[in-house]
Amino acid sequence: MNRKIILYTLGIVCRAEAGLMLLPAICGLIYGESEGLSYIFVAAISFLIGAVLQSLKPDNHLFYLKEGCLAVALAWIVMSCIGALPFVITEEIPNYLNALFETVSGFTTTGASILSDVEALSHASLLWRSFTHWVGGMGVLVFVLAIVPLSGGSNINLMKAESPGPSVGKLMPHLKQTAMALYAIYILMTILEFIILAFGKMPVFDNLCITFGTAGTGGFSIRNSGCADYTVFQQWVITIFMILFGVNFNAYYFLLAGDVKKAFANEEVRTYFSIIAGAIAIICLNTYRLYDTFADTLRNAAFQVGSIITTTGYATTDFALWPSLSQSVLVVLMFIGACAGSTGGGIKVSRIIIVFKSFLREVDSYIHPKSMKQIKMDGEPVDTDTVRATNVYISTFILIFTISVFLVSIEGRDFATNFTAVTACINNIGPGLGDVGPMSNFGSLSGLTKFVLIVDMLAGRLELYPIIIFFDPVIWTDLAQDAAAKRRRKAIRAKRAARKGK
Repeated sequence: MNRKIILYTLGIVCRAEAGLMLLPAICGLIYGESEGLSYIFVAAISFLIGAVLQSLKPDNHLFYLKEGCLAVALAWIVMSCIGALPFVITEEIPNYLNALFETVSGFTTTGASILSDVEALSHASLLWRSFTHWVGGMGVLVFVLAIVPLSGGSNINLMKAESPGPSVGKLMPHLKQTAMALYAIYILMTILEFIILAFGKMPVFDNLCITFGTAGTGGFSIRNSGCADYTVFQQWVITIFMILFGVNFNAYYFLLAGDVKKAFANEEVRTYFSIIAGAIAIICLNTYRLYDTFADTLRNAAFQVGSIITTTGYATTDFALWPSLSQSVLVVLMFIGACAGSTGGGIKVSRIIIVFKSFLREVDSYIHPKSMKQIKMDGEPVDTDTVRATNVYISTFILIFTISVFLVSIEGRDFATNFTAVTACINNIGPGLGDVGPMSNFGSLSGLTKFVLIVDMLAGRLELYPIIIFFDPVIWTDLAQDAAAKRRRKAIRAKRAARKGK
């Protein structure tokens, strides 16, 4: 295993995070807040750690999938551990586990918070919380691949380990070009939302934080009321952009490249919008008596459907008070999630399509035993490896979900709270139901529960396998054995050199 390339990559991530922390530091200085100095201090520490790790020059820059998964898992864990420090130093979140929960929730674009009064935070910390959404939305390693010249075609394994979806490929001949194209689209869409919200007279600071959260489909609000206090125009803009950021970015790339047919021929995108339209219709019919006008009903239904299916987690109303049918629709949307290749979480629409078509194929094989029916998407056959990987992913997801619900239940809370807390975290959504509803928070949960949910958030954002590999003792045994073997070889070379010297 190439240990040095993993450490080298961690060094890049630490130095990148140091640069990212300058934004909340500048914000603190603008508002005259001493909290901004804490971000400068932590940025300096992160930069030094990164410099030390990068000094360990790797012999080669090759990544196999095993190294890619471990590097991604370690990068997100280290990044979260460092990112939590300013909250503790400023004493805005003095408990480190709580600070870590908040930071992991930010980077994984979950939006689950332990804070009961977010408005008590400094502007610097509010901006950092929202900025972590934007950073984690597209992926930290995708960002690294876009700006850092890592050589070797095997760097696709870094992207595979971090990017959401059943399969990952290159849109352009070189991976760096693909990463740059994706980030260019991401930045342009972020700027566009900011401009439109500015046109709608949203305050600049609110605009920046909300835009970061929407783009990353994160959901950290900077007001205790969530998004309920914003104007109707502003809420509709947020709704539209939440849904747009849940679309596969490949579609935007083809659209910008002029290949309109290919952009709109995507079966996953069509299904995604169909699910949204159907969910909005059901909830409107089920909740129309709760609001004064149909316009209010439609706006709240569309906002919450867009927020939940894209796993953003913003709220304009307490949907925990909605009828059970509407709540059930939202819970189903929590599992479905957004499109693969978007900033959204969940199982992903493409996987749901593949599983559904696999089911239909199996039913057809019972009726017609000699049938050789293929699973197709966008008119093209889906290869057997992708189908197998999707089925294994769903099975693994169910297993981790079940174990998590069991562990969370040890605390003794009601089933709705336990079930939806895990659902909200492993699907990177944010609010659940019961004690973790849209108008509540995760602060009252026990330390064990928070730790389980932290692991769930990371597992959900990284598509399970990098975190599973991180906890696999075989990997760490291999690393230890490799290190021991290198020490033995080094000792042998030293002895040979000493003999020649004599």
